[in-house]
Amino acid sequence: MELNWQEMLFQFLGGLGIFLFAIKYMGDGLQKAAGDRLRNILDKFTSNPLMGVLVGIVVTVLIQSSSATTVITVGLVSAGIMNLRQAIGVIMGANIGTTITAFIIGFDIGGNALPIMAVGAFLLFFFKDNKIQHIGEIVFGLGGLFLGLEFMSDGMKPLSEMATFSDLALTMSNTPILGVMAGTIFTMIVQSSSATVAILQGLYAENLLSLQSTLPILFGDNIGTTITAVLASLGASVAAKRAAATHVLFNVVGMVIFLIFLTPFTLYIEWISSVLDLEHKMQIAFAHGTFNITNTIIQFPLIGAWAFLVTKLIPGEDVSIEYKPKHLDVHFIDQSPTIAIGQAKEEILRMGALSVQGLQTTYSYLITNNKKEAELGYQLEDALNHLDQKITDYLIQISSQPLTVQDSTRHNILMDTVRDVERIGDHFENIIELIEYREENHLILTEDAIKDVSEMFELTITTVANALEAFDTSDVELAQSVAEQEDVIDKMERRFRKNHIVRVNEGQCSAQVGIMFVDILSNLERIGDHASNIAEGVLGKRI
Repeated sequence: MELNWQEMLFQFLGGLGIFLFAIKYMGDGLQKAAGDRLRNILDKFTSNPLMGVLVGIVVTVLIQSSSATTVITVGLVSAGIMNLRQAIGVIMGANIGTTITAFIIGFDIGGNALPIMAVGAFLLFFFKDNKIQHIGEIVFGLGGLFLGLEFMSDGMKPLSEMATFSDLALTMSNTPILGVMAGTIFTMIVQSSSATVAILQGLYAENLLSLQSTLPILFGDNIGTTITAVLASLGASVAAKRAAATHVLFNVVGMVIFLIFLTPFTLYIEWISSVLDLEHKMQIAFAHGTFNITNTIIQFPLIGAWAFLVTKLIPGEDVSIEYKPKHLDVHFIDQSPTIAIGQAKEEILRMGALSVQGLQTTYSYLITNNKKEAELGYQLEDALNHLDQKITDYLIQISSQPLTVQDSTRHNILMDTVRDVERIGDHFENIIELIEYREENHLILTEDAIKDVSEMFELTITTVANALEAFDTSDVELAQSVAEQEDVIDKMERRFRKNHIVRVNEGQCSAQVGIMFVDILSNLERIGDHASNIAEGVLGKRI
């Protein structure tokens, strides 16, 4: 019994859904199996554009998504962890890495999709070991990928009977730019270049499209996949916008070059297909791989030019928040641990300034409800976590050197201080989440409640700033005043908590609002404790 057109459309769309789910599930499994350290890999091993290309390939193969790699890269550029030239290399590598999916699809094992999924499910549900479960996710996703392809293939078969589709295929063959537009638009819609390539492989395998009309769609697919990076850069730093613009520029220039040489490129694919006896799906995989590798080779020498061009097109400061350490020179550790300790202190002070900025941003969000303040707060907290890791690693390296008694004391104080500053970030992040909860649930604080929390917020910000200044200057009197301010914050927390209980009992506030309000006070009180800890380091021993 033949399927009707509606059933075939649903079969195609269902297959596409299964394919998209499976490739994401497989990518998640690969990422977990490799260890969730992709950000660190991108940070550590992209010292130059060539290394960036190699890392971009590896990371994209691991997570099966060039879009995801590019989004991570845009985030790292926005944070100042990676410069634009490094990012361009990673983006080029991501374009090559994504071609692996097409080669996987080229091996026609669709008939074994269900047994493969069964093996994956068995590993997922009958083993408790995380590594085996991650492998199960990969295997299950691989099977789902081929199952989705089978459904899509069956759904596309009736197209051969449609005169309209045949005419469209002929038109795209004669007018390649239409194919480019079709590939771009479809990839922008499904947000997956792998899905577009998979559909192309199916259409070509069923002889529904000629090679001449398939290749321009393939070129457009690479342009469509840039939309994810563009969306990720909206509202981000100028540097992130430049990275996204470079991604678009790179793929558009590649498309133009290959469109100009479409006829010789088509002849090359036909030649290599006959030499290697390639199946139809594998022909498209080779075309995809050749396009991206050749495009990277052609444009790699132009990285500097592209970086210069996008900098002129999108002027402004490179980063809004500098995540990368500025003072941690590893050469000082061996040469002079004393100087190295001084460098660590400078970096902690910079970290402390970010914590104060984070508190001010959080307070502004509480008053204005401006979502951009929340986004900035989260970025600042992320920067604090990153610096905490880098500074702690640096201090651990210093501890392996012979230290004087004085340097050892200073070292211990720095270890404690960096932990306190990082915890301040955790607490203002908690407050941001509480404010978001207020907005999502339309909770309203009374004027008295806002007045109380504002008073406590302002004192807390001042106390943290004073603690850091005392830490910087070894000012004992200022450190003593921080201890006194912390005591005032404690008393405020208790008094304002009681005030709010009265308001709740009188029906001015709901219990839900009361819990949120008390949690904000509690986080501010804990921030005061950490400021006091920093001051105690000064009172105990000048640094």
